[in-house]
Amino acid sequence: MGSNDELKSEALLELMKQHLNTDAGKAIVEKIGLVYQINIAPQKIGFNEVIYTIDFKKGEVKKGAYEGGKADAIFSFKDEDFVKIALGKMNPQIAFMRGAMKIKGSLSAATKFTPDIFPKPSKM
Repeated sequence: MGSNDELKSEALLELMKQHLNTDAGKAIVEKIGLVYQINIAPQKIGFNEVIYTIDFKKGEVKKGAYEGGKADAIFSFKDEDFVKIALGKMNPQIAFMRGAMKIKGSLSAATKFTPDIFPKPSKM
């Protein structure tokens, strides 16, 4: 596998970007009001990570680390686990306990990171 293989997460985050511009997305932004940094590793947490920022203050998804100070919570995942969590196929609490999801920052902010914040893809 080449290192520039597209991460499955990237497609999902692209959907998320569009979703935040919809009425449903704007309601989520109002409800959450936090900034999450998502570190996605192709194979192993901590290696070759691609960093995204999901800003639920402005309703934006951007590639790269958060530039407006400190993210409320930083999550690290393997690509496939992030997709499972976002699609509701893996419970975030269980993922955390199994080490499939690592969290830095505010745990209370992290508890709002649930599959409900993601758009439901028609098919993937």
